[in-house]
Amino acid sequence: MFAAMRSERMEALHLYSDPATGLEAVVAIHNTKLGPALGGCRYLAYNSLDDALADAMRLARGMSYKAALAGLEQGGGKAVILRQPHVADRAALFEAFGRCIESLRGGYITAVDSGTSSADMDCIAQHTAHVTSTTHAGDPSPHTALGVLAGMRSAVNARLGQSSLAGVRVVLQGLGNVGYALAELLQAEGAELLVADLDQGKVRLAAEELGAQPLAPEAVYETPCDLFAPCGLGGAISQRSAALLRCAVIAGAANNQLVEPELAEQLAARDILYTPDYVINAGGLLHVALTHRGVDAGEIAGRVKGIGERLDSIFGRAAPRAARRPRWLTGRQRNPLRLARHAKALEQHLFQRFWGAERGAVCYSSLKRLRRRLSRIEVGSQRFRRTMLRAPEPINAFSGRTGFADVAEQLGGKVGCAG
Repeated sequence: MFAAMRSERMEALHLYSDPATGLEAVVAIHNTKLGPALGGCRYLAYNSLDDALADAMRLARGMSYKAALAGLEQGGGKAVILRQPHVADRAALFEAFGRCIESLRGGYITAVDSGTSSADMDCIAQHTAHVTSTTHAGDPSPHTALGVLAGMRSAVNARLGQSSLAGVRVVLQGLGNVGYALAELLQAEGAELLVADLDQGKVRLAAEELGAQPLAPEAVYETPCDLFAPCGLGGAISQRSAALLRCAVIAGAANNQLVEPELAEQLAARDILYTPDYVINAGGLLHVALTHRGVDAGEIAGRVKGIGERLDSIFGRAAPRAARRPRWLTGRQRNPLRLARHAKALEQHLFQRFWGAERGAVCYSSLKRLRRRLSRIEVGSQRFRRTMLRAPEPINAFSGRTGFADVAEQLGGKVGCAG
């Protein structure tokens, strides 16, 4: 356990048991340099305590990133309650969990998450003030969806050069509270919507109410689309699924979308722009944190919409669009045969890059005239490979590199959350 805590850079792990109610819970606190840890409480069935601990720690780390990049004076934490097959009194179980939270004396603030509701938070609130997302405070799901929508606009603009989501083909995986709210927003934006969920009733409802096209859950990765939106539980992007994806952008509401951080590089090599989940899905966190502090609804709405601007900044830091590498120079195509097939386009790009559009066009025309006077010797692929290797790095790829732990440190300032 301590090795896992060191690996995830956890500040603390708290385990609770209450035999009277059947409560078995974990509270993971990742980082409190910016303020008290805040994060939702999951109520799910886990195969083992180890699985519950790993889930809590990964989610707590993501909350640190999310709070830092959202500009909140909050740390990262998460709670999971291991759901048992039979629970005699659900209200009593959550009241017991409320007493556990109170024992932390404000070090952790809880909220709704997968498997919990505002009614559960009301039970917790009977024993502690360190809870939000109660019936009075409101459900954060619509705010998460609004933030994801703003992030989608930013990602589509960065990757596809389109400022609107109208006509964008979106595959949406997961129709829970956030996923369905997002589907409604996308339908209003004029996006072409394809949806999948293990609950076929939700899929039918989306088809009837929103005109969405149903997809089998196993077909989401291989379905061609502009944008893939994972909105279920974490781990949607694995080595296998990353290789199957046929999209230009990944932008969704799920937490911990990448099974391994290194998958961002694999996506980059395929020219897929990955939108960091802990940035795009911060709308719910903004709502619960600011509501808990008494901030008015208008200011909260403005902060949620600001997620798009935050992503504009991150994409700009990652690679300016002006330096976008031509598609044929992406890693998966960088070989002599492909470069030979794109020889003319490569040369024209290089001339315009180094001499400007007007002078580059003149020089390129001169080169073509010179070649016509020479003997008909085919341009070998090795020559163009050498040309590419001699070119300096201003032709940097805008390929969607989004290993943003370093960006989190830069934008988060004093937060030490790059764990």
